[in-house]
Amino acid sequence: MKHLLKLLDCSTEEILSILDMADQLKYENKHNITHHHLAGKSLGMIFEKSSTRTRVSFETGIYQLGGQPLFLSSRDLQIGRGEPVEDTARTLSRYVHGLLIRTYAQDEVETLAKCASIPVINGMTDFCHPCQVLADLMTIREKFAQLEGLKLCFIGDGHDNVANSLMVGGLKVGMEVAVASPSTHQPYPEVMDFVNGEIAKGAKFTLTEDVYEAAKNADVVFTDVWTSTGHEDMREENRRQLAGYQVNHELLEVCKPEVMVQHCLPAVRGEEITAEVFEEHADEIFEEAENRLHAQKAVMVKLMGEQD
Repeated sequence: MKHLLKLLDCSTEEILSILDMADQLKYENKHNITHHHLAGKSLGMIFEKSSTRTRVSFETGIYQLGGQPLFLSSRDLQIGRGEPVEDTARTLSRYVHGLLIRTYAQDEVETLAKCASIPVINGMTDFCHPCQVLADLMTIREKFAQLEGLKLCFIGDGHDNVANSLMVGGLKVGMEVAVASPSTHQPYPEVMDFVNGEIAKGAKFTLTEDVYEAAKNADVVFTDVWTSTGHEDMREENRRQLAGYQVNHELLEVCKPEVMVQHCLPAVRGEEITAEVFEEHADEIFEEAENRLHAQKAVMVKLMGEQD
């Protein structure tokens, strides 16, 4: 791996290697074992979208690895005044050892990586959220001690960045994946091309408008806010179109008895998930949030650390 731009670029072996390292780093962190794998290195973090978990987990993570975070708001960078992404990439490559970017367009991330001479990490785009899904897979494996053969279900906006990354990540590690979303919110064509290729090789995948069909016998149920960060102007329209795509007690009754519920946060209780279900599964959800730290530390070590 040279960059982490999207899970479509990653092999199964690369994903599992990141998860294995994340497990080790989490163990060491819990037992106060210092792991300064990135001592003396710095991570430039470009944010064009607001953030809680991505910013704090990456800043804390690089510090725990012995490095230095540099928060770079688009309001402060010349990129916010029209400097080409190409020039920003070539300049920052001479100052820092890695770049994180959280933005809107996937093309911007791809261009940054093409022009940078250092690793680039996608902290989220409208298209995908690879760091989130690595943490999700880590959390699932912690509970079930495996990934292959489990059924993952997503309820909500199939065009959502988390949904698209879950589809790719889940299938790559051998999970069965089911997505329930309305016809107005279907996955990206690029993701469906990958899915269809996996189906041809024997993977199990379901795309339906029926939430109960998708959730039947699921081991893990995922959802996300109906309106993605930076698109708040779509909130009322999404409320109308996604009404009924909610994780609630009725839905969970068709899942496996020990079903796990995951939410990437922030959550809007009463929309994509009920307050009751959220609180009943809060320990799982906030373990998922914590694992952003450990999974992202593993990504940084893999990309920015000394190579074997």
